[in-house]
Amino acid sequence: MQSGDDEIKEIFLSEAFEQTEELNKLFTHLEKNHTNKQAIEAIFRITHTLKANAAGMGLEDIAAIAHVLEDIFNEIKTDNITLNQDLFNDLFKANDILCALINQVKTPGLPVKFRGIKTKLEVRVKKLKDEASENNLQDAAHTSQAQLNKDYKKPVLKRKSPSKAQLEKASRLTKTILTDAKTGIDMIHAIQALAPSETTDPNPEESIEKEAAKNKPADDTKIVISENIHIPVRKLDNLLNLVGELIIEKDRVIALNGEHGKGRLNEYTRLQRITSELQFSVMDIRLVQVNVLFNKFHRIVRDVAAIENKKVNLLLEGTENEIDRNILQIISDSLVHLVRNAISHGIEPKEQRIRQGKGEHGTLKLSAKSEKNEVIIEITDDGQGIDPKRIAKKAIEKGLLTKENASLMSDEDIIYLIFEPGFSSAEKITAISGRGVGMDVVKKAIDSIGGTVSIDSQTGAGTTITLRLPSSMAMKGALLFELESGAFAIPLSYTKAVIAISKKEIHQIGNNLMTTHLDKNISLIYLNDLFNLKQLSDSGKEKFMLRSFNKSSMDEKLHIIIISFNKKDIGFVVNKLLQQKEIVEKPLCKPLREVKFISGATILGNGNVCLVLDAPAIVNFLFKGSKPSTHQSQFAAETNY
Repeated sequence: MQSGDDEIKEIFLSEAFEQTEELNKLFTHLEKNHTNKQAIEAIFRITHTLKANAAGMGLEDIAAIAHVLEDIFNEIKTDNITLNQDLFNDLFKANDILCALINQVKTPGLPVKFRGIKTKLEVRVKKLKDEASENNLQDAAHTSQAQLNKDYKKPVLKRKSPSKAQLEKASRLTKTILTDAKTGIDMIHAIQALAPSETTDPNPEESIEKEAAKNKPADDTKIVISENIHIPVRKLDNLLNLVGELIIEKDRVIALNGEHGKGRLNEYTRLQRITSELQFSVMDIRLVQVNVLFNKFHRIVRDVAAIENKKVNLLLEGTENEIDRNILQIISDSLVHLVRNAISHGIEPKEQRIRQGKGEHGTLKLSAKSEKNEVIIEITDDGQGIDPKRIAKKAIEKGLLTKENASLMSDEDIIYLIFEPGFSSAEKITAISGRGVGMDVVKKAIDSIGGTVSIDSQTGAGTTITLRLPSSMAMKGALLFELESGAFAIPLSYTKAVIAISKKEIHQIGNNLMTTHLDKNISLIYLNDLFNLKQLSDSGKEKFMLRSFNKSSMDEKLHIIIISFNKKDIGFVVNKLLQQKEIVEKPLCKPLREVKFISGATILGNGNVCLVLDAPAIVNFLFKGSKPSTHQSQFAAETNY
């Protein structure tokens, strides 16, 4: 159970992280348009709020940096200083320090050095104020001189010269007004009091009370409480786990009492409805809009473009679409890498774009849309696209591909080589690219949540990378089937079709099995043979993977689940198809999590444990393998992959 102080701390951290992200976004907008008054006002409000909140929590370091930023934008609001690029660089750095200080509150570590940037900002602001004051004085001097010149040209009227006494009196009055401005103001008030106008209120205090009474609300004792509350994510995760346990228990109760509970059909139906509504309600609470992630990219695009010396405009679309917060967190690093790659590899330098007839500013678009139970995120740039010939050349140089195989592959298949571990098309290593790490990690992250990634690129026109992600990880659709050892499940996101054919419709080519589905050749594998391997290297042994096929009769009907992953289709031969079902998948604990080809487990209504297949791992093993054997190489060659 958390204490009240811990709850307040979590609320502060949640708000503080949102505020620093918003500052990054507003700084980026203001950097492009220095006259954006709305951005200036918003930054001033955010820094003022952050300063007050941090001071209230006793976090003086955070309050000090926020206070300096507040002072800066107060001066900008009043036109006492003007914005320039050096100041923006310091503002971004100060916000990074703020993020580090806030992170330190969350996870204490080494102290964050902040006094350097604080002092630098104070000195820079003082210098800018001095420059602005000097410029204002010069402008005033020029204005006064111009007025004098103008007055000098006016015709001079002859009038009687003032007497010596009049001059002395005027001199004394001028000195008095210039020495003490307050005296001059008091004189004006006195003159106005001696000559009241017709609208002067004879009883101002009574009028003020009447005016206050008019503006007073009907019931000023009413307390308004916000309809929104901050809930730590760990509490939602715990609630979701409990709902998952409830669903499993509900299935077990219905299964156990199914035969003897026919008279309780209405009760079971009501239980089914309530648990389903509870499940979807909890899942809905965990959904967040994708702009939570998209808004971070204003700063990222700005920094990467500056490093690459390129000009890039960021467009965001579909930010109101919702997705599970955990999925958003898992793909955040992948999305950062894709955006950095689009700027580094895709968008050309300004000079090259002008030569090609493009605008000097490149365009990077992040868009999101929802389709059924999926959220589709696209990263689109208008750069030079991906050149298949260049990719093939790099792959051959790195030993990932032979010239013979390259000549047999389509341009689309060659482009997908960028997801191979260690592959990089960069000519030199920079802070952004060229290290051979990244796209394979992106692919693994997307695969781990049951998503897919695809590429559409046109040389000279640009590239679009599409991520298809499940909208929630809490529940997933699965197809249950049976092998000799029991029940298994495979996610529906990888299931393309289910067919039943006879053995005579299967053709043996070397050590591999093939069949035809929708006029396309499909490789087949008996899952029993795969799971009976004592070690993975045995898969290359002669006819080891044909044992079940050779034992079956020619007229036997075979149940096949066709899996599609990474643009590769393969058929899994199983003993029996069971049902399609929504499952709550749980990760395996050590040491079982090291078991190959299994991603997790669920519990069925009969109380039995059902293992969930890791379809991407199986497909990758069959087509590649960590150390390709003769069988695997032949398997890939015969299926034209």
